[in-house]
Amino acid sequence: MTRSVWKGPFYEEYLLKKAEATRKSGKTNTVIKIWTRRSTILPEFVGLTFGVYNGKKFIPVSVNESMVGHKFGEFSPTRTFKSHSAASKREVKPTFAPQSGVTSSRSPSISTAKETKPAATPSKEEEKK
Repeated sequence: MTRSVWKGPFYEEYLLKKAEATRKSGKTNTVIKIWTRRSTILPEFVGLTFGVYNGKKFIPVSVNESMVGHKFGEFSPTRTFKSHSAASKREVKPTFAPQSGVTSSRSPSISTAKETKPAATPSKEEEKK
């Protein structure tokens, strides 16, 4: 369920203070470390870089206009996917491939489609010879 419109977006007050302080200092490339993943990205944050804590480290998130309205936590994943083991990749079953030349009574057009293909046209190099 979404937050009601009359309440406005949720954000921590200290985020706005940190963003204003960074803009006043003129150092917009510095990473602002934050721990709140539930705060909404406001238009005042556009152009700044936030280091969003994911439980282990700070993930740098450069805020642009398309991120406004989303939460900081959406751009800082907390879990990393480790690929499946190689043993499970070897257990892949082969897919069924019908043998050539075998036709069934249900689809006689399969064998005729192969026979009616036009011959390959000679390439330009073959024509020059």
